[in-house]
Amino acid sequence: MPEFKIERENVSFWLKVKPRSSRERLTVDSSGELRLELQAPPAEGEANEACLRFFARQLRLPQACIVLLAGEKARRKLLRITGHSAEETVTKLKALAGQGRGRGTS
Repeated sequence: MPEFKIERENVSFWLKVKPRSSRERLTVDSSGELRLELQAPPAEGEANEACLRFFARQLRLPQACIVLLAGEKARRKLLRITGHSAEETVTKLKALAGQGRGRGTS
């Protein structure tokens, strides 16, 4: 399972983003890292915006609670999520990644 860094109510984690996918889902890849498949293209920050929207929608948080800390122009990104307790956020992320597991190829 991916590594989550918890600082008070903040949860930070790295993930790989795969733009231009046929559907949007969060999975855990074979190396144990989170992988987010997005339909948005990687041009003009569209995939970054789609990444923030995905987590805000799935975790039922305002988009301002999801911050891109690093990887603006890379496929590997560092995100920080606030808004829920850290434990609740990690539990929801693990459940979300578990739902995507086993469907299609990773």
